Amino acid sequence: MKRLLRILSPFIILFVFIGLAVVLFSTRQAPEQKEDQQKIPVVDVLTVEQKTVSLNLPSYGVVSPKYKTQLVTEVQGRLISLDPSFVAGGIVRQGQALAQIEPSDYQADFIQAEATLAQANAALNEEIARGEVAKIEFKDFDNGLPPELGLRIPQLKKEQANVKYAKAALARAQRNLERTVIRAPFDGIIKARNVDLGQYVSLGTNLGELYDISIAEVRLPLTNNDLAYLESVDNPDTLVTLSASLAGKSFEWQGNIVRSENVIDEQNRMVYLVAEVKDPYLRNNQSSDELPLKYGSFVTAIIKGRTVDGIVKLPRYVVRQDQVAIVKSDNTIEVRKVNIVRTDIENVFIKDSLATGERVSITDISNLVSGQKVKLLGENSDSDDLAPQDAPDNIDEISLAGEQNG
Repeated sequence: MKRLLRILSPFIILFVFIGLAVVLFSTRQAPEQKEDQQKIPVVDVLTVEQKTVSLNLPSYGVVSPKYKTQLVTEVQGRLISLDPSFVAGGIVRQGQALAQIEPSDYQADFIQAEATLAQANAALNEEIARGEVAKIEFKDFDNGLPPELGLRIPQLKKEQANVKYAKAALARAQRNLERTVIRAPFDGIIKARNVDLGQYVSLGTNLGELYDISIAEVRLPLTNNDLAYLESVDNPDTLVTLSASLAGKSFEWQGNIVRSENVIDEQNRMVYLVAEVKDPYLRNNQSSDELPLKYGSFVTAIIKGRTVDGIVKLPRYVVRQDQVAIVKSDNTIEVRKVNIVRTDIENVFIKDSLATGERVSITDISNLVSGQKVKLLGENSDSDDLAPQDAPDNIDEISLAGEQNG
């Protein structure tokens, strides 16, 4: 009997545990079911305000002089002197002598022209005197009017013409002598010098290039649609702010739009406005915190556009497909289509779509729909707003884990 009990005891224990397990599973109560709570998205908002704004237009361009000229010789000869300012980058004043051509030949021509004029005047005076004598001789002429040849009238006209010719030759010789000195036609900066001291130059030799420094110009491209934001398309007289980085710092210059080129460029389909900046090199007035607007600088421009009332300005990323998400007073979403009058790199300008005080979601609206409940960033959380991931994931799993630990 003892041997039989030892053999059957493992089977008896196994059957007992199976029976207990059956009893436990049959008496287990089902876990309480809890409905999944819907997650309420959290959004950040921006309170809008209608304002009167200028619809400014961004553009860009390269600074260039309004006037530039080639310094060309009008006489020929050898250069005997060059002004120290006549170098690339040199600043010169109007009328300043830049170069001197050997004048000796032209001085001789001038003296010769003076002598020729003196001879012509002497001949004219002599002929006038002969005419007076002829008038006396023909005073008692009985056969009517005396002949013109007898009164020496043709000879007088000839000598008068000789005097005019001599005067013209003298004026030409004087001009050629003055042209041996090459002078700056206006205040400017030397762009380049093409000759050296001692060089022989002929008529029309290009000595160098001079840029005017009184007025700078910038050609600013705009699209054809951008012209609608100007006060006047035909006469776009408005302000422009130019900015550039010089010497590691950002500087600004104020200018004016003076005209439109009124031609659409065939290559880029742009219309060009021309801006002017007076005294770009600050020759008349310069403060310590200003730098010259140098020619060749690349500048960005903000052109002042027409003024419009009732404009709401929003960051560009807030608007998607011409729509914004409005957070109403009950914290529900209204997806509203807006009227965009203009956009730039950073902002969108909206009119007749949003009222002052309305709240616009600046959070991504791609997953928001009209009527959806949201919570504002910074509001206190309620117990009902817990998301499923904030509560235990599965009550059944917790109960089963407790049984296994037991």
